[in-house]
Amino acid sequence: MAGDMRSEIRSVIDAVKKHHELFATALPLIASENVTSNTVRMLLASDLSHRYAEGEVGSRFYQGCKYIDEIEEKAITLARALFAAEHVNVKPISGVTANLAALFALTAPRDRMMALSVPNGGHISHSKVSIPGMRDLELFTFPFDAHEMNIDTELMVKKIGEKKPKLLLFGASLFLFPHPVAAAREAADELGARIVYDGSHVFGLIAGKKFQDPLREGADVVASSTHKTFPGPQGALILCKEELKQRIDEAVFPGTVSNHHLHHVAGLAVSLAEMLEFGEAYAAQTVANAKALAGALYEEGFEVLCEHKGFTESHQIAINALKLGGGAAVAEHLELANIIINKNLLPADKNPDTPSGIRLGVQELTMVGMKESEMREVASLIARVVIGKVDVQKIKEAVKELRSGYQDARYCFDGKNAYAFPELHYKSKSIYKEYRERYIEGC
Repeated sequence: MAGDMRSEIRSVIDAVKKHHELFATALPLIASENVTSNTVRMLLASDLSHRYAEGEVGSRFYQGCKYIDEIEEKAITLARALFAAEHVNVKPISGVTANLAALFALTAPRDRMMALSVPNGGHISHSKVSIPGMRDLELFTFPFDAHEMNIDTELMVKKIGEKKPKLLLFGASLFLFPHPVAAAREAADELGARIVYDGSHVFGLIAGKKFQDPLREGADVVASSTHKTFPGPQGALILCKEELKQRIDEAVFPGTVSNHHLHHVAGLAVSLAEMLEFGEAYAAQTVANAKALAGALYEEGFEVLCEHKGFTESHQIAINALKLGGGAAVAEHLELANIIINKNLLPADKNPDTPSGIRLGVQELTMVGMKESEMREVASLIARVVIGKVDVQKIKEAVKELRSGYQDARYCFDGKNAYAFPELHYKSKSIYKEYRERYIEGC
């Protein structure tokens, strides 16, 4: 039996090693993923991952939380500084639990709310099958202009007046352009309605002042994951007005979170500091890369949406791949060449399994140092697979060659473009290297 269990463990370790090898030799263009600095990775492997700290800073239900309090307080302070937020809660463990806490804090059963539909880009947690249904809310959808790939502002204001929702939920999963938060604020004020902004996809761009500023535009609450354009550990946080502090905090703990993954809080604190230092440069390069890749793909013959308005203002690109076999077929074919994207619903689609679209995000390639010239190379490789029908094994080798020069996270204190703390760069890289050799490669 012991031998059998050793083989089971070996199979898991082997799968992890193969996963590492895949993503070290691939072009990851999933819009909801990113990589962190080695310092953050080191903290994620720390003893904090074994511990509990239920309660608030300075008032825990367990002993042994002295240093955990320091870490959480630091994360809160850094988040307040980065986002100019009145109040911050760093306990949510995912974007969905952050949304859950926000909606439960600000609504009662049978209240009306408004959000984007999933085919128009809304996240599944904004739909009836998720949080609105769990809360028994009456859900209405924002009017959407498919040509502009955004909420129709004039029709939105009209519909808000007609339906009189108690809560407006902005943000999206397919999120090319800023949402009309400021225009909604005036309409919401007439009804006494609250505005929640799900910033999960664009949180790093907000931090870097390159998308929109939902708190200044009128959002009462910003709920966001911390691992998409924001290059932090998987987890989430909530920003809100001071007047909502108690309602939000109680909805998080004990409402939706017990222990809040303390190693992630430590990693979050470091990534917040990194974004305070490097966030504006990173966000600017991310948007520039998205525009460069979109333009290059358009020139290669792809039907990239919104050419008339510069394709995108975020990290994302949307392509109608119906004439190329559909989103699922294109995504599967590209994966054979180590180009990792995802199929995606477009507004006219009905079946999520066979959508017409694909979605690409450039934030991870940006984080490892790629710029506009590399985006043009990426576009050429994609076109050679999908349009040129070049042998995928040949393209796979070209992908590996391109990626070989881009392995380390940049825009951080242990990145190759940072020299402020060379001793931190050395220690974090050496400790993480030791961790990999001992627990992954050496097992």
